[in-house]
Parts: sequence; structure tokens; C-alpha cells
Amino acid sequence: MISKPSRHCTVELQALPSRIGQVRRIVSAQLRYWHLDPLIDQAALGVTELLTNVHRHAQPDKICTVEIELLLGRLTVSVHDHDPTLPTVRDAGQFDSGGRGLALIEAVSESWGVRPQGASGKTVWFALPAPVAAVALPPHPGRERKKRSAQARSAAVG
Repeated sequence: MISKPSRHCTVELQALPSRIGQVRRIVSAQLRYWHLDPLIDQAALGVTELLTNVHRHAQPDKICTVEIELLLGRLTVSVHDHDPTLPTVRDAGQFDSGGRGLALIEAVSESWGVRPQGASGKTVWFALPAPVAAVALPPHPGRERKKRSAQARSAAVG
């Protein structure tokens, strides 16, 4: 059975305000590289909201891992932190300055959820449908170059 290629990127960080902007740029650049430009705004907004929640609420530390994966026509963005407390969607009042993060993620994503991981924390994720053209792209061009280069060396030796 032949499956469609997957693309995967992981970033570990401490969820501080200065790092959140950097991760937004990393996610945006990775999606451009994967030709998923139409998903950049939604993914960047979602990862910002998830990292902001880690910064504001996660205990005992702010260390987390951001993972983005393109698999079978779906982009999944997840953030794992060490706090086992599960988040909930709040009804933020008109004048509240916070509390809308998960509601925003719910509004811009195809689906979202939380995977509890016991004492090691939780993972909060959201998914976006990927454009068909991006899913059909060939594997990473660097791998092709290495493969061709190895074939050329082999032909030169033989």
C-alpha cells in the first residue's frame, strides 16, 4: 500500500511573549515552504492563541512543543505543555480582554481538541483542510538532490 507523503515540523520552546512571535514566523515560513500559503493566517492565529494559553496558564513551567504536520490532506497544529489541567472554552463578555483563544481556534479550524497525557501534561491541537495541490507535491527537493548526487557518485565509481 502506498500512502501519501507526510510533512512534519517540531519546535520546542519556552512560551514567552518574545518567542511566540518567533514561532509564528517559523510556522508561516514552513507553510510557505510546503506551498500551503492559504493556511498561513489561520495556522499563525491558532498557534499564537495556543502559545498564549501556555504562557498565561501552564504550570509548573512554560516549556512546550509545537508540532505541525501535513498528512492525508490535513494540516494539524498541536502544542504540548507539562500542565495536566485541561482547557475549556469560555464565554467571554463583551468587555473581557481575554478568554477568547479556544473560541477563535474553534471558529477558524475544521476541528480541534485536547489529548490528556496524565502527569506529563496535555496536547491541544487543531486541524485545517489542506489545498489539494499542496498535498500532491513531490517529496522535499533536498532529498531528491541527495539521491541524484549519490547516483552520480555511484556511476562515476562503477
